[in-house]
Amino acid sequence: MAQFCLFLLLISLVSVPCVLSRSLSSSSHPHTQIFDVAASIEKTVQVLTPATQNFQQEAIKSTHFNSSSISVSIYPRSALVKPRHKDYAALTLSRLERDSARVSSLTMKLQLALNNFNHSDLKPVETMVQPEDLQTPITSGARQGSGEYFTRLGLGQPVKQYYMVLDTGSDITWVQCEPCSDCYQQSDPIFSPSSSSTYSRLSCDAAQCSALEVSACASSQSCLYQVSYGDGSFTVGEFATETVSFGDSGSFSEVAIGCGHDNEGLFVGAAGLIALGGGSLSLPTQIKASSFSYCFVDRDSASSSTLDFNSARPGDSVIAPLLRNSRRSTFFYVGLTGISVGGQMLSIPASVFQVDRSGSGGIIVDSGTAVTRLKSTAYNTLRDSFRKYTQHLPSAGQFALFDTCYDLSSMKRASVPTLSFHFSGGKALPLHPKNYLIPVDSSGKFCLAFAPTDGSLSIIGNLQQQGTRVSYDLANNLVGFSPDKC
Repeated sequence: MAQFCLFLLLISLVSVPCVLSRSLSSSSHPHTQIFDVAASIEKTVQVLTPATQNFQQEAIKSTHFNSSSISVSIYPRSALVKPRHKDYAALTLSRLERDSARVSSLTMKLQLALNNFNHSDLKPVETMVQPEDLQTPITSGARQGSGEYFTRLGLGQPVKQYYMVLDTGSDITWVQCEPCSDCYQQSDPIFSPSSSSTYSRLSCDAAQCSALEVSACASSQSCLYQVSYGDGSFTVGEFATETVSFGDSGSFSEVAIGCGHDNEGLFVGAAGLIALGGGSLSLPTQIKASSFSYCFVDRDSASSSTLDFNSARPGDSVIAPLLRNSRRSTFFYVGLTGISVGGQMLSIPASVFQVDRSGSGGIIVDSGTAVTRLKSTAYNTLRDSFRKYTQHLPSAGQFALFDTCYDLSSMKRASVPTLSFHFSGGKALPLHPKNYLIPVDSSGKFCLAFAPTDGSLSIIGNLQQQGTRVSYDLANNLVGFSPDKC
């Protein structure tokens, strides 16, 4: 009996430390992190409740840091356009439909640029169409819009304020204009050019008109523009110059914008779009900004953050090269070298994220795309590795474009593997769990927020950017990522 008791004592002394070690490893292992499931589910319920704040009456927030810095507020789409869906799953499906249209638009833009490129003299082929061609573009089948974040912009003299969609994947800033031959519903009154003393039509021989990808000349010799998007939506109208204002922190005269008289299937709620791309007609280029940055709050949040021009980059930013594609100046490519899951680098060739000699490939940072898209081979590697580290989580099959989902309904917190982007120069950006494991309903179903693409272009979407200030140093061709700087 004494020997049996001694045996039990030895077993207890050995097994207890083992149990403790296993318990501690799940919460303190450097390659895992704790995901707050309950808080995430709570937000899905709140986003469908009646709005508690009237953003239409909110004062313009702006900060004048110095003689050249400007800061204005950014709002998530749900703050301006309250979702009208029976449940969060329906809202998610609507968002994913908009997102797929967005990805199609970006892919189409790049492909058209590559197809129109004249390899004999290395100059882009100019596009000039007849005015009547601009009157009958294809009609959208979605009519949902693809803008996820808005800011407030002043137009004209006297200044009137408008909610506008932010878009780093476009170069033409435009607003719906009177008279409307066809305009979608927006929150603000339609902009009236006749009420502004600084509105001026551009002539057909103006440099800004020549810089348009698709333009035409009206009988009055004024310049016409057209911008089309991947879901078949479009904006058509006059190209003009106008005064653009950022609250009380600065204004710029003679900024070329589109005055859209026919706008269909676009950004319901917003008056138009602020183009933050890298082309010659984008807003940052026209106001000669040396840099700009934004920080996106959670898209289910009612809070706001800021869009800044010419402000200093946070000192703790993870710096990466900001690259350009000579065939498509609009997009902001980033020097991504790899991705790690659970602290282990994935076996993805660096060439997958590089632009090749033809202008194909590469990975861009985009404000309008929600879900990060990776080439299929890269995505499959990421997904398989993530699944390996989450075998302890109950699988929940698929949801729309997501093929890796989990049922976390019985959990308040969950241990998940770390996931990081790695950039040229050895810099790494670790993501919060909420940036890559997102709710698709209010019942506890979460999915890996990445998706494959058959196209050559990879995209870092705004789900992975939420909570991180993304800074574009245009003067030095750098992009900075600074978590928790909203």
